[in-house]
Amino acid sequence: MRLNAFRSIGGALVLAGLVAQSSAVAATVDLVVVSVDKARVARIPDKTQTLVIGQPGIADVTMLKNSGMGVITGKSFGETNLIALDGQGNLLGEWTIRVGGDRADLLVQNGVNRESYICAPHCLPTIDLADAKAVAADRAAAVAAHTNFSGGK
Repeated sequence: MRLNAFRSIGGALVLAGLVAQSSAVAATVDLVVVSVDKARVARIPDKTQTLVIGQPGIADVTMLKNSGMGVITGKSFGETNLIALDGQGNLLGEWTIRVGGDRADLLVQNGVNRESYICAPHCLPTIDLADAKAVAADRAAAVAAHTNFSGGK
């Protein structure tokens, strides 16, 4: 038991050293929580030329000209990331974008078929990579139809 504790502490110290080194190279990753169909204004680092969203089906971001601000819009439940780059492609910042906020998860397993929901106070379907293919395809189509209906991209 003492050996495992020592290994855990040693691993944590090595990890802390790696984190300290990487933080000198890149900005820290912060969490931004947005609700579906809501927008949130966020500060964008100076000299940002390019914003990259990891999964545009979950969130969208629009840079506001000459203001150092951006608008993040939640499109469907889930989590993605946002990266800010300068004109030379250097990393200026990275954020985790969580759409749906502090909702509880529900997993329905029916044999090999799985369905995911986010609940608070009512359960709403979400898309998870481990969900059954037919379920995920139906929900992805619903997100696309919702985006088109709401005037999104």
